[in-house]
Amino acid sequence: MDATMEKTIDAGASRHLDHGISFGEAFRVWLRVAVLSFGGPAGQIAVMHRILVEEKNWISESRFLHALNYCMLLPGPEAQQLATYIGWLLHRTAGGIMAGGLFILPGIIAIMALSYVYAAYGNVGFIEALFFGLKAAVLAIVVHAVVRVGKRALRNRVMIALAAIAFVAIFFFNVPFPIIIIAAGVIGYLGARLGRPEFAAIEHGGGGKKAAVDSLLGEELPEHVRPSVARALRVSSVWLLLWVIPVAALLIGLGQANVFSQIALFFSKMAMVTFGGAYAVLAYVAQQAVEHYHWLQPREMLDGLGMAETTPGPLIMVLQFVGFMAAYRDPGALSPMWAATLGGLLATWVTFIPCFLWIFLGAPYIETLRGNKGLAGALSAITAAVVGVILNLSIWFGLHTLFRQTTPVRSFGLSFDMPVWGSLDIAAFVLAAAAATAIFRLNIGMLWVLAGSCAAGVALRFAGVV
Repeated sequence: MDATMEKTIDAGASRHLDHGISFGEAFRVWLRVAVLSFGGPAGQIAVMHRILVEEKNWISESRFLHALNYCMLLPGPEAQQLATYIGWLLHRTAGGIMAGGLFILPGIIAIMALSYVYAAYGNVGFIEALFFGLKAAVLAIVVHAVVRVGKRALRNRVMIALAAIAFVAIFFFNVPFPIIIIAAGVIGYLGARLGRPEFAAIEHGGGGKKAAVDSLLGEELPEHVRPSVARALRVSSVWLLLWVIPVAALLIGLGQANVFSQIALFFSKMAMVTFGGAYAVLAYVAQQAVEHYHWLQPREMLDGLGMAETTPGPLIMVLQFVGFMAAYRDPGALSPMWAATLGGLLATWVTFIPCFLWIFLGAPYIETLRGNKGLAGALSAITAAVVGVILNLSIWFGLHTLFRQTTPVRSFGLSFDMPVWGSLDIAAFVLAAAAATAIFRLNIGMLWVLAGSCAAGVALRFAGVV
């Protein structure tokens, strides 16, 4: 095991590092961050910025933004990885495990409880009406994400072109997401190296503010984050074993056709190839889980996203719901609920263990690259491409929320779903329009919009409309 990990864990919560922040104090702050982590990655990053940079003054603005840049380049949820990164900066490996683990714990508990209710009572009228309203609100929230990210990322014609190309490639031609991200990253890196101003770094969290907040860590590279090959090898061995051993045991013991083996392999693959944040991850997962594995229906995927939107933690916690439903419908010799519980926890494990690996392995090297123009250019181009991917996701959700039927188009290299216009769900359209008005025009908070949409869904059910 990593010597630094052993040393820090053995020291316990009473140990103070040079910055004077105790492990116990950090635990309380990270628990507060976790409980307040609603609103998707943008809201979660804003909460961390407010508490850690502005309120607690634990980390400088520039270091916070640099860590966020790295996390946006990684596969998986950037907000959880940012928490792990900052926790590691403050209290080494044990601090990273604590911060990253606490960040997802409330979501694990909440999504599991809601999954039980959904599996047991999902076909009951009240529950159906509740999720009918949720889906309409989620559609408006996803569209809002497109606009929000687009305003920040598409600041010149080159970025607009990258977003448009990414959308056309993934929506109409089903080009794999990793290819889009790699191509955008290469373009951004080369553009920045050539000195093109279009690929300058994008500000996060602080808007137009310069990095002016002093941190207790300071701007110098702390001793415990200096990279070394020996440390990298130890970290890799520990976290790869935690990731690979359960997957290998399932494959050997149950075979590749078993649903638990499929869950382990699929979400392990997802953890390695899905870049660009939660919405981009969900586009890939929704396509595979619905169309390839047939674990759940498109509307059920929307229901799961609605659960993740209404609970604390990263939106990617919807993957626990996907694993839950996959095992629930193919429990084998186990009872459906017991199998579903194991399936949901397995999906969560293989999704988040790699997140810790990416941070503990790469962060020391990334700390030495602050100010690197090539890295900033790659990030700018990837963020622009992700806007196109999020647009693809919003249209996919819109098709399956607003229309009861779609027709696949598979010819001349095209691969997309065309709505059957006569199957438009008027009630869903009205609810989605009302939710969008509340978000875009009235600036009503996300939780209030979700609650109002759920109440409207129930009211429409009682009125016999849905």
